[in-house]
Amino acid sequence: MNSESRAGARKRSKRPNKHIGSSFDEFLREEGLLEEFQAKAIKEVIAWQLEQAMKARKLSKRKLALLMRTSRTQVDRVLDPEDGNVTLETLQRAAAVVGRKVRFELA
Repeated sequence: MNSESRAGARKRSKRPNKHIGSSFDEFLREEGLLEEFQAKAIKEVIAWQLEQAMKARKLSKRKLALLMRTSRTQVDRVLDPEDGNVTLETLQRAAAVVGRKVRFELA
């Protein structure tokens, strides 16, 4: 396509993009996806922070499970950023074992 054809095509397709100038959060909210993405992002950060704390303390998953008095499968769920089915109690126990605290707030 030559430059004249492209310019003509741009002029003909004058559909306004309703998302220009909006934030990504606004886009996700309009699509009904904001809460899902926020929950996933939080879980990914928590899993990453726990893994980093485990590395710093040289803890294996098996040892973490033992110290938490839980199964290795449960530890896998805690550390899996894709698995959102983890209780707050389990997160608090995992954090305590690696010397951290879990803080929650409603904003």
